[in-house]
Amino acid sequence: MNAGATPLVDQDAASRGFPWLVIGWIGLLLTLLYFPVLRNMVLDWYHDENMGHGFFVPFVSAWIIWQQRTKLLAAAYQPNLWGLAIVLMGGLLLLVGTFAVEQTLMRGSFLISLWGAVVTLGGLRLLWDLAFPLFLLVFMIPLPAVIYNQITFPLQIFASQVAETALSLLGIPVLREGNILELPSQRLSVVEACSGIRSLMSLTYLSLIYGHLFESRAWLRAVLLLLTPAIAILVNAARVTATGLLSEYDPKLAVGAFHTMEGWFMFLLALMTLVIVHRLLGRMARRYGP
Repeated sequence: MNAGATPLVDQDAASRGFPWLVIGWIGLLLTLLYFPVLRNMVLDWYHDENMGHGFFVPFVSAWIIWQQRTKLLAAAYQPNLWGLAIVLMGGLLLLVGTFAVEQTLMRGSFLISLWGAVVTLGGLRLLWDLAFPLFLLVFMIPLPAVIYNQITFPLQIFASQVAETALSLLGIPVLREGNILELPSQRLSVVEACSGIRSLMSLTYLSLIYGHLFESRAWLRAVLLLLTPAIAILVNAARVTATGLLSEYDPKLAVGAFHTMEGWFMFLLALMTLVIVHRLLGRMARRYGP
């Protein structure tokens, strides 16, 4: 189908069933081709706490597509054989990634092959109509180590600096050396797990879904997405501060199950903050907008 062409609507399309057979065959072929890659990625989701949300990503994307099924079935899509070239490019990237032992490249090639299969079946218009749920699949791929390391250490330092300032204002003596906080009762280390990268990735993913479900204005969705990293980073800095404060009363509160529960509570706080920011921006838009 030529780009920019007027969409065609099949009058009998609404009565058609969902093409489960075609979806099943494509899913089976891609699964067989990428089985080792997908298996290792699922194992990473299980072992890496930063990627726990990966288990939900494909199901959420599938749910969003299912919610759009009426619109999809009502449109007449035209196959585009150029999609096979995209699938081939994905396969070549898989070979390169396999020989280079580059996991991110191999996992990215799976998405490229999937997008190519979509273009092959329904052209660029189908790819456009499925752009959002297909884009969300990017969040199931762990960050490359070189990018992960470049992000985590500055986040650790920032959280340590905020905690140092806040604890000092609260009257608790603290000496900071890098990401180490020397408190009167103990030494508190802001390790990678406390850098905030986990909440940053998960909250960004949830921010996209939240904006898709509860906000129709594209500009406000973009603003929420841009504010999400700041919310995640500041809430995590508050978590480190709270950990230092509680550990002064009982050092056991800085480790173990309570520390894990504290992390979940702070993540929920970040979600609530995102919702509150959305409500405030919405009210401002209605009050001062045209």
